[in-house]
Amino acid sequence: MANEGTSPGAVARGLLRATDRAALATSLAGREPVGAEAWPYASLVLLACDHDAAPLLLMSDLAEHSKNIAADPRAALLIDGTAGRTDPLTGPRVTVLGTVEKTEEPRLKARFVARHPSAALYADFADFHLYRVTVTRAHFVAGFGRIHWIEAADLAFDAGAAGLVESEDSLIQQLDEKADRLAQLATGRRAEGWRVTGIDPEGLDLRREGAVARVEFPAPVGAADAAVATIEALLQAEKARRKK
Repeated sequence: MANEGTSPGAVARGLLRATDRAALATSLAGREPVGAEAWPYASLVLLACDHDAAPLLLMSDLAEHSKNIAADPRAALLIDGTAGRTDPLTGPRVTVLGTVEKTEEPRLKARFVARHPSAALYADFADFHLYRVTVTRAHFVAGFGRIHWIEAADLAFDAGAAGLVESEDSLIQQLDEKADRLAQLATGRRAEGWRVTGIDPEGLDLRREGAVARVEFPAPVGAADAAVATIEALLQAEKARRKK
């Protein structure tokens, strides 16, 4: 997650990027068997993010939440960063409010499937579609008494990094052999079998079976060569620390 000394928007965005699932709240308004009243409906969804941190969802037309969104695209996503806390209420979580719309952009589907390899089994089924969330506001709770409403512009990252977007696939292939070392940066533990799943201006994402990890860059990067240089500097710094 982003450094705690940064803005609430940046910290909340770091939580959003680092998490691979969320609770999705939609409305059952006017649909059977509930009837005409607007009842909230919560479900579990897999989560990925675009380079600007816009949430991405892959959902079936047959799912209740997809039917709800077809009638009312407004939704909320709860991203929970409290795992492992003795008292979960001291941990961070963010509720993202926005509108959910289908997208046919192949790059976004590829980014989602890279984040969630198991989704490759059904991502091209006729009833599955990728959705992008256009954020309106977010409500971020960093712990007791640390509560912030965040506007869309403060949660999103102004990507401005077309070169990095275009180079992402080749960068992933280039860095995959270093994935275990990169995961150690993020987790502090040695383990084999990690894969790099995505690179954005603020960091890179990794996965090992059901576990995910994220390496945050000390400063945003806008091009492939800058990303490579930043990653190499992080690895060299970690190597020097281990020698001490």
